[in-house]
Amino acid sequence: MFGSIGKKAALLGAALGIAFASGANAQELKLGANIGNVPWQFQDAKGDFVGFEIDLANEVAKRLGMKVKVVNIPFNGLFAAVQSGQIDAAVSSITITKKRLESVSFAQPYYDSDQSLSVAAASGIKDLAGMSGKVVGVDTGSTGDMWASQNKDKHKFKDIRRYEGLAPAMLDLAAGRIDGYISDIPAVQYYVRDKPAYKVVERIPTGEQYSMMFAKDAPLAAKVDAEITKLKAEGFIAGLHEKWFGAKADANTTTVKPAPMPKL
Repeated sequence: MFGSIGKKAALLGAALGIAFASGANAQELKLGANIGNVPWQFQDAKGDFVGFEIDLANEVAKRLGMKVKVVNIPFNGLFAAVQSGQIDAAVSSITITKKRLESVSFAQPYYDSDQSLSVAAASGIKDLAGMSGKVVGVDTGSTGDMWASQNKDKHKFKDIRRYEGLAPAMLDLAAGRIDGYISDIPAVQYYVRDKPAYKVVERIPTGEQYSMMFAKDAPLAAKVDAEITKLKAEGFIAGLHEKWFGAKADANTTTVKPAPMPKL
């Protein structure tokens, strides 16, 4: 009898263990991010993941009863990672585009942006016209990459070199291996704010909007979208803007105003 009871108890314990394990897994939100993309997601002096989008993801996850696990993935790999289920969501100042909406889903935008041209301050380059016959750097697969490729002939770029993130591109810019760097203006402005060796010389209007990315039609996308609406109403996301950029968000931007969930 005792053997039978013990066996039943063991089986029950194993079943409960599996149930609890499954519950634990269900509460984890695997977030892909291109770490080093300041001020959106990077590591601080302690090695902790911090940034505008890390703060936002953590708050959204908390309200959904989940806990974020950050997975460091190069920007260009984030798309395949959400599509394959390797991660549940992705952030990295990802621009919403019609082309991307064909294969992934986005929550509503929470930041309006443009591209920019940055150069070495001592280069004498003052704008895009000064990049004629010169080498430009971009982030692989980014909207900056797309813009530079589409406008290569117009601006007579000698070559386009691709990087996995801002930091290595900026190192090559300082070393003279590239003449200019085209990337998201908020990230570059944040990066160069205390680095006089660099200068942002031109804002390139592209009308971009950033958001969290998910697998196509993933139910989680709509849940996150609903939480972002609430966070905007509470002023939480506007607060993140002040925290990370040191300035109030414009009341007419998607950092403040609710927006529809992007659709094709």
